[in-house]
Amino acid sequence: MMKAPVGGAKHHKLLFPSAIALALATTLTSPTPAFAAGTRAGTTISNTATASFDNGSGTQTIDSNRVDLRVDERLDVTVASGNPSDVPTVPGATGQVLTFSVTNTGNGQEAFGLSTIANVGGDNYDPVVTQIYIDNGDGIFDSSTDTLYAPGTNDPVLNPDQSVRVFVIATTPGAVVDGNRGIVTLVAAAKTGTGAPGTSFAGQGEGGGDAIVGSTGADGQDNGAFRVAAATVTLVKSATVVDPFGGSEPLPGATITYTITATVAGSGSVNGLAITDNIPANTAYVAGSITLGGSGLTDAADTDAGDYNGTRIRVGLGTVAGGQTRAVTFQTRIN
Repeated sequence: MMKAPVGGAKHHKLLFPSAIALALATTLTSPTPAFAAGTRAGTTISNTATASFDNGSGTQTIDSNRVDLRVDERLDVTVASGNPSDVPTVPGATGQVLTFSVTNTGNGQEAFGLSTIANVGGDNYDPVVTQIYIDNGDGIFDSSTDTLYAPGTNDPVLNPDQSVRVFVIATTPGAVVDGNRGIVTLVAAAKTGTGAPGTSFAGQGEGGGDAIVGSTGADGQDNGAFRVAAATVTLVKSATVVDPFGGSEPLPGATITYTITATVAGSGSVNGLAITDNIPANTAYVAGSITLGGSGLTDAADTDAGDYNGTRIRVGLGTVAGGQTRAVTFQTRIN
C-alpha cells in the first residue's frame, strides 16, 4: 500500500517506484552501523523482492519495485550521577561540585539543554546552584579548562551513545548543621522537543525525518547530594598544684600543671588545630614540660608539634576528625 508524505513528514517516508510488487524474498541493500539506540536516524532502509518462474521458455527472474524507508529520529536521554556517595560539605562552603553524566540514548545527533532543580524535597536544605560546567574530557573539574555552560549558547550536541560529563557547582548555606543533606537534580532535555513517549515533531529529525519522543520523555534527570560534615571544637582547661611541702596549696615555689583538652565533635574534621596558652603572670615556665598525649615535646620550634617562645606555649595538632580528643600539658612555677 502506498503512503504519500503529507505536509512536512510523518513517521516514515515510503517511496514506491511503479513496478510489480512481489513480496517473496527480501534483500537489504544499505547496512548501517549498529548503535545501542538502534539504527541511525536518517538511514534509508531499502529492499527489493525477486520472483523466479518458468513460463515454458526456461526459468526467468524478475524484481519488484524497491521500497525505501527512512528511519526517524528517536529522542531519548539519560542522566546519571557520577558521585558514588553524598559529597561532603561544610556550612558556608562555596564551589562545591557534583558530577553527572549525560548520554544521548536516542538514534540521532541531538542538542540537549541543561538545568537544575535544588528544591526537590526529601532533604534538609536547598543548595544554591551557581554554575554548570561541561567537562573538557579529562573527567576532572577545573574552571580554567572546562566550559562554563550558557543555556541556548553552548548546549552539548551528542551523537547516538555519546556521553558528556557535567559539573554542577553549588554553595552550601551557612545555617546548615552537621548531618544535613541537600539534593540537586540535573535535567537534560532534547532541544528538538520533549513530551510523552510517541510525541512526534514532523520533519525535525536528523536526516529530514520526524523526531519521535522515546521512553525517557527526552528529558532525563538524576539526583546528586551534598551532606554536611561539620565539626566543632571544645576546649577545657584544668590545673593541679604541688607545693614545696608536698601539699596542693598555691604557694610561692609551687608547681602548677595545666591540662588543656581539645575535643572535636561532628562527622567532619578540623584543619590546622593548634593550642596556645600564655604563661600566667607571677609564674615562670618549667623548661621541657610540654606534653601531647602524654609524650614530651621540645621547647624549640623544630620538627615536633610544640614550642615555647618565652611568653607562651603552642602545640600544633593539625587535622583532627570528629570524635577525637587531644590533651596538652605544661607546667609553671609560682614566683
